[in-house]
Amino acid sequence: MVPRAEFSSYYGRPVLKKPVWEERDIAGYLFTGGIAAGSALLAAGADLTGRPSMRRSARLTSMAALGVSGVALVHDLGKPERFVNMLRVFKPTSPMSVGSWMLSAFAAPLGVAAASELPVGRRVAGRLARPAGLAAAAIAPAIATYTAVLICDTSVPSWHAAYPEMPFVFAGSALAGSAGLSLVLSPVAENAPAIRLALLGSALELLASQRMEHRLGLVGEPYAEGKAGRKLRTSKALTVAGALGALVLGRRNKVAAVAAGGMLAAASALTRFGVFEAGVASAEDPVYTVAPQRERVSAAGS
Repeated sequence: MVPRAEFSSYYGRPVLKKPVWEERDIAGYLFTGGIAAGSALLAAGADLTGRPSMRRSARLTSMAALGVSGVALVHDLGKPERFVNMLRVFKPTSPMSVGSWMLSAFAAPLGVAAASELPVGRRVAGRLARPAGLAAAAIAPAIATYTAVLICDTSVPSWHAAYPEMPFVFAGSALAGSAGLSLVLSPVAENAPAIRLALLGSALELLASQRMEHRLGLVGEPYAEGKAGRKLRTSKALTVAGALGALVLGRRNKVAAVAAGGMLAAASALTRFGVFEAGVASAEDPVYTVAPQRERVSAAGS
């Protein structure tokens, strides 16, 4: 067996600077943004199919998740005005610029729809609730996936190389996690759409994750090793258990629905934190930068 090559850099410094983002803020931002998007989709579906309890819980969950997401982002930026400054221009080549505008476009109709579920806002926003909810749902798929584009549009090896699959991983995670919260908060009589969405999201996330980790080769190692690997393995186990629990018992037993939903929501959070930690680990180890570069140079010269 040939021992694995060791790579080093000048003065022992990393080849790349690791992301300076605070894990709690940005991984939490990735998670809650996905929950906001998935819950907006569920709320629109519940509204159109006559499920008032699910509609109400999903709209309020979406608004709460978006609020937490915004707080996490602003906390990482350091000053609220930095977010406002990003809205002074629109730069199509910048995922952060596009994402800031999409968040603003999503928040406005979502706020109207959520306000209609509260006694104070019902009289004012009641007639606008359905159009606003449908408008938020139309933007929701972009909200669920743009954060994947945001992290993949960096030089962090394990994020950048995963750009074909990461939007599908994030979309599946968002759908499964938001469906899980809906199972927790909605009555059993109305939760059939949440169960179907949980199955769809779980399948999408698991298939995309599996393809990503197998395709990446060397730069996929951080997704399977260390703290990130443990989080992602736990996430997959909870996703499978939550989806099966929702399918088998979710429509018959509220306790089982709550347990399955809790597992799906926890799995969604672990996916985002695991992906974040894997990217940081790949930036810290020179092998994930140097080895792929040498492979590309060798392939170009052959």
